[in-house]
Amino acid sequence: MRFATKAIHVGQEPDPRTGAVTPPLYLTSTYSRKTQDEYAYARSSNPTRDALQKSLAGLEAAKYALSFSSGMGAITTSLTLLRKGDHVVVTDDCYGGVYRIFTRIMSNYGIESSFVDLRDLVDAEDAFRPETRMLWTESPTNPLMKVVDLRELAVIAKAHDAISVCDNTFASPALQNPLALGIDLVVHSTTKYLGGHADLLGGALVMNRDDLHEKLKFSQNALGAIPSAFDCWLTLRGIKTLAVRMETHCDNAEALAKFLKGHKAVAKVHYPGLPDDPGHAIAKKQMRRFGGMLSFEARDPSRIVERLKRLEVIVPAESLGGVESLIEHPASMTHASVPKEQREKQGITDGLVRFSIGLEDVHDLTEDLEQALG
Repeated sequence: MRFATKAIHVGQEPDPRTGAVTPPLYLTSTYSRKTQDEYAYARSSNPTRDALQKSLAGLEAAKYALSFSSGMGAITTSLTLLRKGDHVVVTDDCYGGVYRIFTRIMSNYGIESSFVDLRDLVDAEDAFRPETRMLWTESPTNPLMKVVDLRELAVIAKAHDAISVCDNTFASPALQNPLALGIDLVVHSTTKYLGGHADLLGGALVMNRDDLHEKLKFSQNALGAIPSAFDCWLTLRGIKTLAVRMETHCDNAEALAKFLKGHKAVAKVHYPGLPDDPGHAIAKKQMRRFGGMLSFEARDPSRIVERLKRLEVIVPAESLGGVESLIEHPASMTHASVPKEQREKQGITDGLVRFSIGLEDVHDLTEDLEQALG
């Protein structure tokens, strides 16, 4: 079964009792135990959530998926695999919430982290210690769109008996499947491309390993960061159109990357679909297309926030992956929790702009950028 067919049918089969083509929404907190023992309490399981988890596993060609109330709920639960004294190697260009949880929360529990540019495989391997138990990657990264070699990093992690994790939110399973490249655990913010309509919060962990599933399923139930049945149902509805949405996201992003690259107000564009981008060759090898996310650096950082407010079609807002185009200033928005010194060290300058390209007519998006950037 090919991807577009999986997105519509896996986990979304007609209801066996009624024949309903759309899976039912089960709004219940508990279940009668008179005639069944599969379901007991909704924190532990819900049929709508089960359908979503089956769908997510199908999209990543995986054995297991677990869904959560947010991307950070999924991330927090994944970190229960660590113990006091463990060490984690983390991509230096990571989502601000990931930086925050490792530096301000996990550090309080005796778990250390090192932030490394994982594009350099020698530096990546050198960062491992005897106590390293996890490698945390994003590809492409947030917000600089760095592409890392997932297959090689998975080999390095395995050699050091560490769990390899990849946040696959930016690519989505429509464009990239890290498990097939040897990664142990995939993370998604289902709020983004999987939901696709900026109307829900959700997260997911996807895996093939039985031991990881057993531990993480226990933590999912014990910690309780589970999604509502309604958010699961909305995510399932969004997934049905994932394949076709991603094609247009990619088409529009490729066109806008070329437009911005030639714009007088733009100093640099970060997009793996550009042939001269440092990550182009690896992205071409491990992704089916180059995605709907890009970032660019303004020549005049002092006026960029003001210029973004001039936009009429593109919305200045956090988040990404919806049908509408969203644009944001990482230094004052998604990565504001990262200290300025650390941001600048990572390359997140005051002139950097992150752009989630939506499904609008690309000519309208181009005209909107032209009038705002001047």
